[in-house]
Amino acid sequence: MRKQIAFIILAIVIMIPRTAMGGDFLEDLQMKARVGYSIGATAPLGVPATIRSIDSYRLTPSFMAGLDIAFPLKDKWGVMTGLHLENKAMNADVTTKAYRMELRKGNEVIEGLFTGHVKQKVTEWMLTLPIMGTCQLGGKVQLKAGPYLSLLLNKDFSGIASDGYLRQGDPTGPKIIIGAKEGEWATYDFSDEMRRFQFGMAAGVDWQVHKRLGVSADLSWGLTGIFKSSFKTVEQTLYPIYGTIGIYYKL
Repeated sequence: MRKQIAFIILAIVIMIPRTAMGGDFLEDLQMKARVGYSIGATAPLGVPATIRSIDSYRLTPSFMAGLDIAFPLKDKWGVMTGLHLENKAMNADVTTKAYRMELRKGNEVIEGLFTGHVKQKVTEWMLTLPIMGTCQLGGKVQLKAGPYLSLLLNKDFSGIASDGYLRQGDPTGPKIIIGAKEGEWATYDFSDEMRRFQFGMAAGVDWQVHKRLGVSADLSWGLTGIFKSSFKTVEQTLYPIYGTIGIYYKL
């Protein structure tokens, strides 16, 4: 992973033409401080048959704050990078049927196919390094798109399974009843199985509404999934997909 980070930094240097290092470059250099609010989900591509319904989805405080630096290249084209502190979070309730789970019930850990209700909590605090190409449309609108790399500072994937049963091992295994009340339900926590680094793609638009103030809309899509490749309990690959509405200030 260190080699990947070094490669990204090297790519930034290569993309900045040496001829741009004069006074004009410094005058055209743009710095933007930005904050935003994100809405999204950590989910598979398409709802699997083992998830019968999504019963509720609750908005969570998912904020972003960061600083971007835009390097002009030629004409309307440029490169933007920076550093963002982000929180991508989600709380949801789903009904499952034969969904593979590893649960803790009392002092016992059981694994198998769960049918019932699941309360899920996902929280990821991260530092994100975007590397985006930019295109200036007129004097007020800037399009941007490119990859990003995130380092997770804190991660949580946990929840409660209740009001159902688990077939231990396989569909014909022993049936373990999971109750609907506290003390009868089971819990799970896969936080330690989450990746420390995430890679994905992002795209968005900045619209300058005042001399220094602007608004932005962005979409980020994780490509690596949130769990380590060695983790097999959750069969579907879960991708963080979030949209962010924000404001920025040109420094």
